[in-house]
Amino acid sequence: MSEKSIAAGVVLGLLWMGESLAPMFEGRDRRAAHGAANLALGILNALLASFLLAGLILFVTEWARSRPFGLLHWLTAPPWVIWPAAFLLFDFWQYVWHRLNHAIPLLWRFHSVHHSDGDLDATSGVRFHTLEILLSGTARLAVLPLLGMTVEQLLLYEAVVLPVVLFHHSNVRVPQRLDRALRSVIVTPWMHWVHHSRWQPETDSNFSSLFSWWDRIFRTLRSRDDPTTIDLGLDGYDEREWRALSGMLVSPFRSRPRVGEASELE
Repeated sequence: MSEKSIAAGVVLGLLWMGESLAPMFEGRDRRAAHGAANLALGILNALLASFLLAGLILFVTEWARSRPFGLLHWLTAPPWVIWPAAFLLFDFWQYVWHRLNHAIPLLWRFHSVHHSDGDLDATSGVRFHTLEILLSGTARLAVLPLLGMTVEQLLLYEAVVLPVVLFHHSNVRVPQRLDRALRSVIVTPWMHWVHHSRWQPETDSNFSSLFSWWDRIFRTLRSRDDPTTIDLGLDGYDEREWRALSGMLVSPFRSRPRVGEASELE
């Protein structure tokens, strides 16, 4: 088992306890079944991505380093400048890619599996359709050499972003003042819960993954004073069949859901 898997397991365990002791959204039933289905999809994706994409990512990043090719390889700067620059550039790409997943119908078809989770919790942070993971990985094969990012920089970014993603999907009741302070730098639960609203203007907001400021810069930030009023999930996916692993895998092949499908707030 890799260090990344161990770290993810530890973070998930801590967040699970936090969600049990101090949940923001109460009254959740079938937590174990819900979490097991999400984790099963996440494990499936991790295995397939490792088998199909890990070698290709290593190849393109080493190819770019040996040339050298890519923005970061062309910069004459010390490592203490290059590494933060790599973090910022890749996190910006994550923001762009996330927006594309909401704007392009084909990408939304698969990304909607993530948004269809009406019982949002830490395990939702790994609930992505397998084809979304493969499409994202394929896009990285072009982006990483263009940026000149090394595989070491990518691995460090993923080690930092994964706990943040699990945290901001979690159902932990974070004090508003603490959340606001953290939100000045990273994406937090209060910020990301809005992104999982059924109301389309909120669904299509708060796209950042690690650093929260991209939404401020590009004017896609929305907030709620009371997160408990957010209606999480997507219309048409509340039946139990879409919560199972099989349902999540087949749901993109239903009649096409429209981009950012959501109902108006009452």
